[in-house]
Amino acid sequence: MNENSVELASMRRAPVRLQRLLAPESSALFRLNHPPDWLQEQDVQDLRESTEEFSLVLNDFTSLVERIKLLQEELAAQLNEQTDKTLFTLMMVTVLALPINIVAGFFEMNVGGIPLAEHPHGFWVLVAFVAGFTGLAGTWAFRGKRN
Repeated sequence: MNENSVELASMRRAPVRLQRLLAPESSALFRLNHPPDWLQEQDVQDLRESTEEFSLVLNDFTSLVERIKLLQEELAAQLNEQTDKTLFTLMMVTVLALPINIVAGFFEMNVGGIPLAEHPHGFWVLVAFVAGFTGLAGTWAFRGKRN
Protein backbone atom coordinates (compact mmCIF):
# COMPACT_ATOMS: atom_id res chain seq x y z
CA MET A 1 0.00 0.00 0.00
CA ASN A 2 1.15 3.48 -0.84
CA GLU A 3 2.27 6.00 1.82
CA ASN A 4 -0.28 8.48 0.50
CA SER A 5 -3.07 5.95 0.92
CA VAL A 6 -2.12 5.29 4.53
CA GLU A 7 -1.87 8.99 5.28
CA LEU A 8 -5.23 9.70 3.61
CA ALA A 9 -6.86 6.91 5.59
CA SER A 10 -5.63 8.34 8.89
CA MET A 11 -6.65 11.83 7.80
CA ARG A 12 -10.13 10.52 7.00
CA ARG A 13 -10.53 8.72 10.31
CA ALA A 14 -9.86 11.86 12.39
CA PRO A 15 -12.74 13.99 11.05
CA VAL A 16 -15.08 11.00 11.04
CA ARG A 17 -14.38 10.42 14.74
CA LEU A 18 -14.85 14.09 15.54
CA GLN A 19 -18.03 14.19 13.50
CA ARG A 20 -19.46 11.18 15.34
CA LEU A 21 -18.52 12.71 18.66
CA LEU A 22 -19.78 16.23 18.01
CA ALA A 23 -22.87 15.70 15.83
CA PRO A 24 -25.20 14.74 18.69
CA GLU A 25 -24.09 17.80 20.67
CA SER A 26 -25.05 20.15 17.88
CA SER A 27 -28.51 18.69 17.47
CA ALA A 28 -29.04 18.77 21.23
CA LEU A 29 -28.17 22.46 21.37
CA PHE A 30 -30.44 23.20 18.42
CA ARG A 31 -33.41 21.61 20.19
CA LEU A 32 -33.04 23.96 23.12
CA ASN A 33 -36.29 25.83 22.41
CA HIS A 34 -37.05 26.77 25.99
CA PRO A 35 -33.83 27.77 27.69
CA PRO A 36 -33.68 27.80 31.48
CA ASP A 37 -34.79 30.96 33.25
CA TRP A 38 -31.35 31.66 34.64
CA LEU A 39 -29.96 32.21 31.10
CA GLN A 40 -30.14 35.79 29.93
CA GLU A 41 -31.34 36.68 26.46
CA GLN A 42 -27.81 37.58 25.30
CA ASP A 43 -26.52 34.23 26.50
CA VAL A 44 -29.25 32.41 24.59
CA GLN A 45 -28.41 34.40 21.46
CA ASP A 46 -24.71 33.62 21.87
CA LEU A 47 -25.55 29.97 22.35
CA ARG A 48 -27.62 29.90 19.14
CA GLU A 49 -24.82 31.60 17.17
CA SER A 50 -22.31 29.10 18.54
CA THR A 51 -24.63 26.27 17.59
CA GLU A 52 -24.85 27.57 14.03
CA GLU A 53 -21.06 27.84 13.81
CA PHE A 54 -20.82 24.36 15.28
CA SER A 55 -23.12 23.08 12.55
CA LEU A 56 -20.99 24.77 9.89
CA VAL A 57 -17.89 23.08 11.27
CA LEU A 58 -19.64 19.72 11.18
CA ASN A 59 -20.65 20.35 7.56
CA ASP A 60 -17.03 21.19 6.80
CA PHE A 61 -16.02 17.88 8.37
CA THR A 62 -18.51 16.09 6.12
CA SER A 63 -17.19 17.76 2.99
CA LEU A 64 -13.60 17.08 4.07
CA VAL A 65 -14.37 13.39 4.54
CA GLU A 66 -15.94 13.27 1.08
CA ARG A 67 -12.94 14.97 -0.51
CA ILE A 68 -10.56 12.54 1.15
CA LYS A 69 -12.74 9.66 -0.01
CA LEU A 70 -12.55 10.95 -3.59
CA LEU A 71 -8.76 11.21 -3.32
CA GLN A 72 -8.58 7.64 -2.04
CA GLU A 73 -10.72 6.45 -4.95
CA GLU A 74 -8.51 8.33 -7.40
CA LEU A 75 -5.37 6.73 -5.92
CA ALA A 76 -7.00 3.31 -6.14
CA ALA A 77 -7.93 3.95 -9.78
CA GLN A 78 -4.36 4.97 -10.61
CA LEU A 79 -3.02 1.86 -8.90
CA ASN A 80 -5.48 -0.32 -10.82
CA GLU A 81 -4.46 1.33 -14.09
CA GLN A 82 -0.79 0.72 -13.35
CA THR A 83 -1.52 -2.91 -12.46
CA ASP A 84 -3.49 -3.34 -15.69
CA LYS A 85 -0.58 -1.98 -17.74
CA THR A 86 1.85 -4.31 -16.00
CA LEU A 87 -0.39 -7.33 -16.52
CA PHE A 88 -0.88 -6.39 -20.19
CA THR A 89 2.87 -6.24 -20.72
CA LEU A 90 3.36 -9.58 -18.95
CA MET A 91 0.63 -11.15 -21.06
CA MET A 92 2.18 -9.80 -24.28
CA VAL A 93 5.60 -11.17 -23.38
CA THR A 94 4.02 -14.54 -22.65
CA VAL A 95 2.08 -14.57 -25.92
CA LEU A 96 5.09 -13.48 -27.95
CA ALA A 97 7.26 -16.19 -26.40
CA LEU A 98 4.69 -18.88 -27.26
CA PRO A 99 5.88 -19.57 -30.86
CA ILE A 100 9.47 -19.94 -29.72
CA ASN A 101 8.39 -22.40 -27.02
CA ILE A 102 6.35 -24.41 -29.51
CA VAL A 103 9.31 -24.71 -31.88
CA ALA A 104 11.55 -25.73 -28.99
CA GLY A 105 8.99 -28.39 -28.14
CA PHE A 106 9.12 -29.70 -31.71
CA PHE A 107 12.88 -30.03 -31.52
CA GLU A 108 12.66 -31.93 -28.25
CA MET A 109 10.37 -34.59 -29.74
CA ASN A 110 11.95 -37.83 -30.81
CA VAL A 111 10.00 -38.33 -34.03
CA GLY A 112 10.96 -38.29 -37.66
CA GLY A 113 9.62 -36.00 -40.32
CA ILE A 114 10.46 -32.65 -38.75
CA PRO A 115 9.91 -30.02 -41.45
CA LEU A 116 13.10 -28.87 -43.15
CA ALA A 117 15.19 -31.41 -41.21
CA GLU A 118 17.03 -32.51 -44.36
CA HIS A 119 17.38 -29.00 -45.78
CA PRO A 120 20.93 -27.55 -45.30
CA HIS A 121 19.58 -24.23 -44.01
CA GLY A 122 16.39 -25.64 -42.50
CA PHE A 123 17.15 -24.53 -38.97
CA TRP A 124 17.74 -20.92 -40.02
CA VAL A 125 14.62 -20.92 -42.24
CA LEU A 126 12.59 -22.06 -39.24
CA VAL A 127 14.23 -19.46 -36.98
CA ALA A 128 13.44 -16.74 -39.55
CA PHE A 129 9.84 -17.96 -39.79
CA VAL A 130 9.37 -17.93 -36.01
CA ALA A 131 11.09 -14.52 -35.66
CA GLY A 132 8.92 -13.08 -38.46
CA PHE A 133 5.75 -14.50 -36.96
CA THR A 134 6.72 -13.19 -33.50
CA GLY A 135 7.50 -9.75 -34.99
CA LEU A 136 4.12 -9.64 -36.78
CA ALA A 137 2.29 -10.77 -33.65
CA GLY A 138 4.15 -8.16 -31.58
CA THR A 139 3.33 -5.41 -34.05
CA TRP A 140 -0.32 -6.43 -34.12
CA ALA A 141 -0.52 -6.73 -30.32
CA PHE A 142 1.11 -3.40 -29.54
CA ARG A 143 -0.53 -1.34 -32.31
CA GLY A 144 -3.60 -0.70 -30.17
CA LYS A 145 -1.43 0.27 -27.19
CA ARG A 146 0.28 3.07 -29.15
CA ASN A 147 -3.06 4.66 -30.02
